[in-house]
Amino acid sequence: MHHLYRAPRWRRTAALLLAAALAVSLAACKPAATTETKPPAATSEVVVASTTSTQDSGLFDVLQPEFEKAYPQYKLKIVAVGTGEALKLGETKDADVLLVHAKSDEEKFVANGFGKERRDVCYNDFIIVGPEADPSGVKAAADTTAAMQALATGKAEFISRGDDSGTHKKELKLWKAAGIATPTPEAQSWYESTGQGMGETLKVASEKTGYTLTDRATFLAMEDKGGLAIVREGDKGLLNQYGVIVVTGAKNEAGGQAFFDYVLSAAGQQIIGAFGVEKYGQALFTPNAK
Repeated sequence: MHHLYRAPRWRRTAALLLAAALAVSLAACKPAATTETKPPAATSEVVVASTTSTQDSGLFDVLQPEFEKAYPQYKLKIVAVGTGEALKLGETKDADVLLVHAKSDEEKFVANGFGKERRDVCYNDFIIVGPEADPSGVKAAADTTAAMQALATGKAEFISRGDDSGTHKKELKLWKAAGIATPTPEAQSWYESTGQGMGETLKVASEKTGYTLTDRATFLAMEDKGGLAIVREGDKGLLNQYGVIVVTGAKNEAGGQAFFDYVLSAAGQQIIGAFGVEKYGQALFTPNAK
């Protein structure tokens, strides 16, 4: 009878140890498991129709990144146009939220059902700028009415935005308050309309050695003043109030509401109030949300 062969115990033990070592070696050769990372949260676009003054002054350069940091689910798209055009964009729901400065028109916009709510955000003031020599004598005028009458003498050109912006609307009110029929380029040789934003209109006023009405923030932010100087400021009628409105039924109404809430919040108001202090020695906008 044949007996089955059995390897010695030491040889069997050695084989088991070798198999274990091989298994460990193979495991070490496997690529390390990658840590699963979650994809970044999807962001949705919020269209803000605002004035050229908030864009030209640089306010959105500081406000936008802080908003997007506070609300990473949203990314702002700033459409800088005149207030009249911004309100039209709201009516057609091509904007989600408005930051504009023509209060009576804004209140009509809300009353007509296009906006959910309007709130004051901040203010600065309008100023009249012109040649250092001030040939029309605007500085010496007793008040804003007299200043507008001095401009109407035509001793130097007046450059209007002529774009239905908040600044243009204010200019028209000032002519009316001074008892002057609205000037037009066709009727008055000293009157020119650019149909452009504040920054471009200031450049034209500089080139023409003329006068214009501007918000203070955009003028101070203008790198090359081109010989323009402030010739009228501080009058009560030159207040420039900004308001924020969420568009009713906007494509991204939740995002518009988030921006509305942010600019009215303590954080948003602090950013607005600090803007310009370091560079210009004064705030370019005064926050006044209630």
